Amino acid sequence: MDPRLIAITERIRQRSAQSRARYLAQLTEQIATGTQRQRLGCTNLAHDYAAAPAQDKQRLLQTGGVANIAIVSAYNDLLSAHAPYQDYPQQLKHHLAQNGHVGQMAAGVPAMCDGITQGQTGMELSLFSRDVIALSSAIGLSHQVFDGMLLLGICDKIVPGLLMAALRFGHLPALFVPSGPMPSGISNQQKADVRQAFAAGNVQRDALLASEMASYHSAGTCTFYGTANSNQMLLEIMGLQLPGSSFVAPNDPLRPLLTAEAARVLVQHTALEADYMPIGQMVDERTIVNAIVGLLATGGSTNHTIHLVAIARMAGIQVTWQDMTDLSAFVPLLLRVYPNGEADINAFQACGGMPQLLRELMSLGLVHSDARTLFGRQLSSYTQAPRCVLNDQGETALVWQDEPCTSTNLAVLASSVSPFKAEGGLRRVEGNLGQAIVKVSAIDESHWSIEAPARVFTQQEQVLHAYQQGELNQDVVIVLHQQGPRANGMPELHQLMPALMNLQQAGYRVALVTDGRLSGASGKVLAAIHVSPEAMIGGAIARVRDGDLVRLNAHSGELQVLMDDFSDRPADVPHSRKSVQGCGRELFHVFRQQVDGADMGAVSIGWIDEE
Repeated sequence: MDPRLIAITERIRQRSAQSRARYLAQLTEQIATGTQRQRLGCTNLAHDYAAAPAQDKQRLLQTGGVANIAIVSAYNDLLSAHAPYQDYPQQLKHHLAQNGHVGQMAAGVPAMCDGITQGQTGMELSLFSRDVIALSSAIGLSHQVFDGMLLLGICDKIVPGLLMAALRFGHLPALFVPSGPMPSGISNQQKADVRQAFAAGNVQRDALLASEMASYHSAGTCTFYGTANSNQMLLEIMGLQLPGSSFVAPNDPLRPLLTAEAARVLVQHTALEADYMPIGQMVDERTIVNAIVGLLATGGSTNHTIHLVAIARMAGIQVTWQDMTDLSAFVPLLLRVYPNGEADINAFQACGGMPQLLRELMSLGLVHSDARTLFGRQLSSYTQAPRCVLNDQGETALVWQDEPCTSTNLAVLASSVSPFKAEGGLRRVEGNLGQAIVKVSAIDESHWSIEAPARVFTQQEQVLHAYQQGELNQDVVIVLHQQGPRANGMPELHQLMPALMNLQQAGYRVALVTDGRLSGASGKVLAAIHVSPEAMIGGAIARVRDGDLVRLNAHSGELQVLMDDFSDRPADVPHSRKSVQGCGRELFHVFRQQVDGADMGAVSIGWIDEE
């Protein structure tokens, strides 16, 4: 293994020693109580069993050996990625019954689509929906009648929310069950071209809508490499999803076989079995470092610089943006999927997918291959890929195979000896404006730095209006604040990208500096995002004024306003919050009041005490 990877993992382990020890102590107490269902009163159990089919009742009444598995689903048919989940609970119950066990729908959790709410008022609930999902999952699991968890979730905040809750019930084993991406539509470059043409006023709304519907056109995950597909990659490299299962399409014959296999694998690792593997012990510092490496090697979503911090803290593990930056210095970029390239996620799957990516990373010593998993016990087994075969009875069966040792499309998935870039896709920048994250994997290196006057805004609509009026036709650093978690829930600002791309293609040097978010779909414009501390709590970004000379340099890690007395200038923080009435935003007042900064995971709910 690469000694630099070992050193950073050890640094995280030492930093987390006390909080991790407290977490594991809680876990030990939970494990010591044994199967919770056996400790409940008769009335409690009768309520649980009341609506169960007769055969399940008989199984649950047995004194040992029968697992009751919680199914937590984020199904709705508003999200294309989640629409296939409609019949998954019944599939899983059937497969569990075939193995002599029981499944119960423990909770249905909310799932919102950032694509639908992008640029709209509802986007102000998006980040907080992660914590709501964690709370909703916890309520379902709090009945304490379960021996394991099967988690159905794919998209942006849903996977992190489910995983945060699962780690707080860390005495149970857990597996995620994916449903796969939609077939490829029009090319991502075609889609981007039409968006930029619309932003410039060169095409009408009907052309834009036709283009978008040709891209997002059926059930399944969106095919660009945004947060949803980054989630799937992370779950697999963390050993929380079956190997090679993340990007198998909903209508592929493998899909139902993998769903059945998830149920079979999980029940082998409950406390009722000798091979007990609770998620709280399985997920450790090695698992979290593997997740960060996967994010960097694939140019994944910047949202995970927030989510991974929050997820780790739920298990008593403390990671920082500096850890991510230090790993990025030597983890190479191996994947080019839009927005980091022209291909989509189906092309990645076709040329080797996750098993091949893991082989490349393992050949470089850049993952902890001994990290624990339910399938195969260690991550080293995740280089196998699932395949459909006909068994002796002529039935379709699932087998696991070692695949070819090289990518079949080096323009999409590079080899370890010839990566696309020698380093990963993220940089931490800091200076008198605070600290921020820059995603450089999709940006040409000639655009990694800028020194230009600031134009300051507090709403993205103001930026777009200024663009349409021609006010931004110059070298400019657009500073957009009042977009952090405490201000308005930290909505994504991806709506700005087509306009900023047009400015850059017109020959201007342009960058964005904001305490808000972009996403996995952030484009080819230099952007310092998640600026912390945010403006609402007096962060330095609120001191910037129009015309201030700003330096943003991803090479050197600088984020500066170039004036000597900048720190003495008062922050331009509103005396009262702007209106947050409507679209349910008033219900989230307490979330905005107590949420942590982006660098701390932007968590608005409790976790293990780290004092």
